[in-house]
Order: sequence, then C-alpha cells, then structure tokens
Amino acid sequence: MFKTSALVTALVLAGCSLAPTVPQPDVGVPSAYKEVTAVEGSWKAAAPSEAQQRGAWWVTFGDAKLNALEEQAAKANPTLASAAARVKAARASLGSAEADRWPQLGLNAGATRSRSAPAQAGVPAGTPVSPSTVYTAGLGASYEVDLFQRVGNGVNAARADAEQVEASYRSVLLALQADVAQTYFALRALDAEAAQLDATLALRTENVRLIGKRFQAGDVAELDVARSRTELSTLQAEVVALRGSRARIEHSLALLLGQAPSGFSFENQPLALDASVPVVPPGLPSALLERRPDVTAAQRSMAAATARVGVAKSALFPALALTANGGYASNELSELFKTNAQSWLTSLVFSLPIIDGGRNKAAVKRAEAQLEGAVADYRQSVLTAFADVEDNLSGLRSVREQVGFTDAAVASARRAAELADKRYRAGEDSYLQLLEAQRDLLTIERQAVKLRGTWATTTVGLIRSLGGGWETTQ
Repeated sequence: MFKTSALVTALVLAGCSLAPTVPQPDVGVPSAYKEVTAVEGSWKAAAPSEAQQRGAWWVTFGDAKLNALEEQAAKANPTLASAAARVKAARASLGSAEADRWPQLGLNAGATRSRSAPAQAGVPAGTPVSPSTVYTAGLGASYEVDLFQRVGNGVNAARADAEQVEASYRSVLLALQADVAQTYFALRALDAEAAQLDATLALRTENVRLIGKRFQAGDVAELDVARSRTELSTLQAEVVALRGSRARIEHSLALLLGQAPSGFSFENQPLALDASVPVVPPGLPSALLERRPDVTAAQRSMAAATARVGVAKSALFPALALTANGGYASNELSELFKTNAQSWLTSLVFSLPIIDGGRNKAAVKRAEAQLEGAVADYRQSVLTAFADVEDNLSGLRSVREQVGFTDAAVASARRAAELADKRYRAGEDSYLQLLEAQRDLLTIERQAVKLRGTWATTTVGLIRSLGGGWETTQ
C-alpha cells in the first residue's frame, strides 16, 4: 500500500519543475545617458530581443569600398567561421537533449553460443554438458517519466546554451564588422596624412634647391642651407615611419578579410576632410539591453544555469523508468520467427537515492554557485555596455569640438605660412621663422586629418557599443 501511494504521489508530481525562477538582477538602468543632454521618448522596460534585424549599418557612411570589404570579411573571416561552427554544435546538443523527451526504440538481433559447467547446469560433476546456441531478434523500448522535470530542465538548459552561443556568434560578427570599418578608416586617415607629408616633402625639397642657389649667390648664410637639409631629412624619416605604420594596419585588414598579408594590397585612398560621417542617435539606455549581443549571451547563460539547478535538485527525488522488450528466441535459426519462439518482457523501475555520500547535495550547491556567478557576469556585462556607450559618446563630443577649433587653426596656419614665405623671400625674416610657420602648418594639418579618422572610428565604436545598429526613438 505504501509503495502504491508513493508511486501515485510521484506520478501526480510529474511535471513539477524544481528549477528556480530565472533571476532578474537590478542593474540600475538610467533613464538617459550622461553624455546626452536630451533624449526623446519615455523609459520602457527592457526585454531581450537580440534576434531583431541589425541591418548593414556601415552603408550609412556612403562608401562602396567599405561595403565590399564588409561583405568579403563576412564570407572569409576564420574567426567568424569558427563561431558559426560552435552555433551548429550547440544546436546539435539541443537536439540530443530534446531526444530524451521521447521513448527510445531499438532493434536487436544476434546469436550466442555458450556452455555451462555441470554445477551451473545442476548435474553431477563430470557429467557432459553440451554447448547450446540461441538466436534472438526483437525490439526494445525505454522511456523515462519526467518526474520533477529533470529532462525538461535539461532541455531548457541546452536551449539556453544554444541561444547563448548564437548571441556570442552575433557578438563576434559585430566585432568583425566594426574592426573592418575602424581599420579601413584608420588606413585611409594614414593615406591622407601620407599625402600631406608627400606634399610637404616636395616643398622641403624645393626649399633645399632654392636656398642652395641663394647661398651660391651670396644672398643667405650657410646656416639656412644646413637647416633646410635637416628639415628635409627629418621629414623623410617621418615618411618612412608612416609607411611602416600603414603596412602594419594593411596587414591587420588582410587578416580580418581572411587573407594572407603577403598577397593583399590596399590601394591608396586618402580620407577627405569633408568625408561623410553619420550622426548616430544613442536612444534610451533600456533599449541597450535589448540590442547588445554580449548582454543577451550573459542573460541566456543565466537562464541555462537556472535550469541546471533544477536538474541537480531532481537527482534528490524519485525517478521512474519504463522498459519493454519483445521478439523471438530459438535454438534453431529456422525456428526463430515461429509463434512458439516469441518472448517479451516489461518492467517499471522506481528508484530513489538514499545514501550517496552527499554527492547529489554537493551537485546542487555547485549548480547554485554557478547560477550566482552567472548573475554577477550578467550585471557586469550590463555595466560594461553602459560604460562603452558613455565612452564613445564622450569621445564623439570631444572630437566634434576639436574639429571646429582645428579647422580654424588650419586656416590661420596656412595664412601664416604664406606670409612667412613672402617675408623670407623679401629678406624681411629669417629662414628659421619660415620653418616654424611651415612646421606649425604641417602639424595642424596632420592633426586635422587624424581627427577626421578618429571621428569615423569613434562613430563606428558607438554603433558597436549600441549593438550594431540604431532606430530613432518615437
């Protein structure tokens, strides 16, 4: 009576999950970013929606070459291919876990030949015992009644794992897209800087020639000749260093595109000072939790850890397994499939752990500790996401302000260089004053080009920190 009652109670409890509710950590989502003075719309609760379409965000830069590079990287980058393979493996693991929900059916067939000892056969010692052959063929079935959702929680954990790996894949894809764009703009900024150095190098070379003539004519001192040659050699060294930097960045771009650096060459394409850079609306901080793939991955890891707590707890409770076997068995192969050779067996096994040395309780504690760690990782990923956006917003604000001042400085430096050149040619100023004016112009022009490159790369960084795209808030 007691066993029957226990069995009935277990069947009634079948389907009860022992997994706790997935935690909802309080991450203190702000209503607006610190670096944004005004944000349209109202605060809304965040719900993971990582799967929403990101779109080709880089097309907003209006650069056909960048579009082609992004497409090439998505097809050929080995790191992305490795991440895609992990997604396939995770989905296969989910399929394996889901198979446990269904009865297992298998076909078995074989033959055994054996000979028992006289004692095993129950005859006196020394009695001859002939060997025997048994042929069998049949079907076997087994099914675990999912008491306390052990199987169900295992499937939930596997599904959350698969979703976490898919989110990680999107994170790798986003990182690749951003790296390609940032490397591309960095390379173009170097090309623009190199173009400025080449123009200045031509000017320095011409200065050396003209000053050499004036020295021969006795118009200037030998000091001016030495200074002009020093400036030329110094600038030549800078050009060589810049070419080395460009080569290294070009190699980095080749790797992102899945190519060997030795077989890759990027044509010279200077970044114009009026290059188009889109303005990215950051939206609401709550929306960030919906778009960042790394935040989604951390949230799904937390869900998987929650389900595994339920799996661990179910080991402390009863388990019920049903098995059935049916088929044929005969000593003669020709008699195997006759009616009198039929056999069958069914069993219902009800098991409950009593003494396990504390193994199952330790497994529960381990699963709960892993859940605590997953919660902490999720909070950290959220805080990091907010910090990334704030950093890029601050960087963009700073760059925009610098660009305004730098453009004004370029205009005044060019005027100063023109006046210094005229005064030197008229003999009103020394060559040293001309050199200082030309140095100032080169320095501020290079800074202006670098700022344009920084503006583009920081904009890409903001898009990346926002999860790979943006939508205007209604």
